[in-house]
Amino acid sequence: MPTAPSTAPDTPYLTVDLDILERNLQRGAEDARERGLVLRPHAKTHKVPELGRLQLEHGAVGLTLATVSEAEIFADAGFDDIFIAYPVWPSESRAARMRGLAERIALRVGVDSVESAQALGAALQGAPVEVLVEVDSGHHRSGVQPADAGAVAVAAARAGLHVVGVFTFPGHSYTPGGGERAARDEASAISEAAEALISHRIDPTVRSGGSTPSRAGSDSTVLTELRPGVYVFNDAQQVELGTCSFDEVSLTVQATVVSRVGHDVIVDAGSKALGADRAAWATGFGRLPELPDARILALSEHHATVRLPEVETVPELGTMMRIVPNHVCSTVNLADEFFVVRGGAIVDTWEVAARGANS
Repeated sequence: MPTAPSTAPDTPYLTVDLDILERNLQRGAEDARERGLVLRPHAKTHKVPELGRLQLEHGAVGLTLATVSEAEIFADAGFDDIFIAYPVWPSESRAARMRGLAERIALRVGVDSVESAQALGAALQGAPVEVLVEVDSGHHRSGVQPADAGAVAVAAARAGLHVVGVFTFPGHSYTPGGGERAARDEASAISEAAEALISHRIDPTVRSGGSTPSRAGSDSTVLTELRPGVYVFNDAQQVELGTCSFDEVSLTVQATVVSRVGHDVIVDAGSKALGADRAAWATGFGRLPELPDARILALSEHHATVRLPEVETVPELGTMMRIVPNHVCSTVNLADEFFVVRGGAIVDTWEVAARGANS
């Protein structure tokens, strides 16, 4: 394990508050357990094996990832139960990598078309890979229509794949007031898709869903599994959606005031540190927990412009400021490491081992 640095690094850098992180992990695990749901968190949010191990220690049965390369990195770190929640297209090289993974871990992957199911079956050559059919529950990204899930499952089974269920991502929960509606849409889509599999004599033992904004409303009479990701850290989007408070945000970006103009200050954490994501409904490019009425008006690559309320004293040059990024998944993928703090002191560093693992 990396050793803690003797002094704080130069800004900008990421810190993770271990006390808040552990509370988030415990709350997520207890919520799933009390509702009789399996927890398989999405580790593309954090990309860190140390944090994945903490999730398993808190009761997760395995991890969800987005790419084969992420799965390879976590398998190398000792994780042996991974779901790639993505309609993986099996190029020759990717198929060989998946066969290699299946020899050493319990591997699940997603499909969302007859064509991809047929291609996957031919490419995997009988490797012991489980398959879930992805359905669209309202996010309108990847995923087959629920009524058509049976046809995809049949194609996968005929191609020699072991179909174990269905999954969805209710991503339209990432809108103000959208969490409850997305959870209802999720339950409806998963129910219809499961019935479509049953009509073809395929048992959907796994019915997987859940996002951080919708998980509180996920229907435990329909789902068997939750896959939240952002819940470990939370971010400015979750604060503005009402999913969490600033006290429940464990990851922040540390920045330094480098310039001042009136009630605007410039800090040294721009888009290359914070990420550039900003939903149409977001009030800025991140939030400052110590200055909740301040807003980040603009980002350049290495600058963030922070507008302070007139009642606030403008910080001096050199002042450190904590920023909660809008979309923590993007922020993490820009960093090489986290500095882990407890009680305000840096106690460890964690490498972002799966940074840039996009293939």
